[in-house]
Amino acid sequence: MNQSHTASSSITGESDRVGQPQGPLPDSVLEALSVTEKGCDELIPAVEWAAKLLRSHKSGVPLRIKLGLDPTAPDIHLGHTVVLNKMRQLQDLGHQVIFLIGDFTSMIGDPSGRNSTRPPLTKEQITLNAETYYRQASLVLDPNKTEIRYNSEWCDPLGARGMIELASRYTVARMMERDDFHKRFTGGQSISVHEFLYPLMQGYDSVALKSDLELGGTDQKFNLLMGRHLQQDYGQEPQCILTMPLLEGLDGVEKMSKSKNNYIGISEDANSMFSKTLSISDDLMWRWYPLLSFKSTHEIEGLKKDTQEGRNPKEVKTLLAKEITSRFHGSAAAVRAEEDFNNRSKGGIPQEIPQMSLPGAPLGITAILKNCGLAPSGAEAGRLIEGSGVRVDGVIVSDKGLKLSAGTYVVQVGKRKFMRVALSD
Repeated sequence: MNQSHTASSSITGESDRVGQPQGPLPDSVLEALSVTEKGCDELIPAVEWAAKLLRSHKSGVPLRIKLGLDPTAPDIHLGHTVVLNKMRQLQDLGHQVIFLIGDFTSMIGDPSGRNSTRPPLTKEQITLNAETYYRQASLVLDPNKTEIRYNSEWCDPLGARGMIELASRYTVARMMERDDFHKRFTGGQSISVHEFLYPLMQGYDSVALKSDLELGGTDQKFNLLMGRHLQQDYGQEPQCILTMPLLEGLDGVEKMSKSKNNYIGISEDANSMFSKTLSISDDLMWRWYPLLSFKSTHEIEGLKKDTQEGRNPKEVKTLLAKEITSRFHGSAAAVRAEEDFNNRSKGGIPQEIPQMSLPGAPLGITAILKNCGLAPSGAEAGRLIEGSGVRVDGVIVSDKGLKLSAGTYVVQVGKRKFMRVALSD
């Protein structure tokens, strides 16, 4: 079922369900195809998506574009925004985007890419995470033009009878073709029966929503294709599929993940967001640009050409850092973040840093670092001091036994962590 195409190479393909565009496509449809494919991994099948876009252009009826996210954690990082950015781009073209919160499927646990059974979440965890997810997703999507749905709306009413009927529409043999299931089975690792229900339920979401296009990461391809299969089985026009690459984290090696500590959270402060983006390698910058920037492919290629002809890559990276920071904090905050970064690079102190008050002065520097959250423990605070990684009011601390009397100090750890600490008796 893998049919990777680009618009230019696939418009002459065949489709038995949606039809094939006849004759030249209008400029608006070609532009929509270009927007759809920018930075994507696969568009399956592109010919059907072109036909859907042409039909929408002629009828004025927007297409239904679905993104499902299971609220397995409370926060969203830049890796999640890769598909959200694409949703916003399609939303700006006038199509109806559906932000689907998988409150039902979260209780099953997505086995995608897993080498063990994923523990399901409680209903209380899911509810709390879902609220945070949508609030943060609204920083990317236009909330006034976004349809919010929960898949418990149609999954709960299915009941045991409906679940059995749904399960009859797919075979175990086909399910075992899925890479992670196959590896776990051949490796002697357990697979719970309920894990087979996850792709079926995600696919059924597409039936319930009558989606025209579903987005997801490359690791979701099996589940997305399941939606297409079930729609056909239920007599619907099958959705097209758009998979987006998994964003590499700050290390440039692993995919962005909180567990890998190589992420930028979209709720992080402007200074952290700006400086972390600027810390990535030049090579990684060109992998981030197509996935995180709203600049056109032509503009990005122009920037790349400029660096090849001698422009400092840091200037181009700064443009990306400012664009990302502006998206979540506004342009004024991005400008201040750049000024603060430049100030810190010269050994200065940022204009805006968090503050904390601590009683008990005089107080030891290791206790201050621990209580302010600048070090996880007193022992780690001592190691930071030994490595010349701690400053007080710009002066390197070399004595782990240093005690500070009552007063206000700027405590710094490394290049990015600052705290204005007010000590009282």
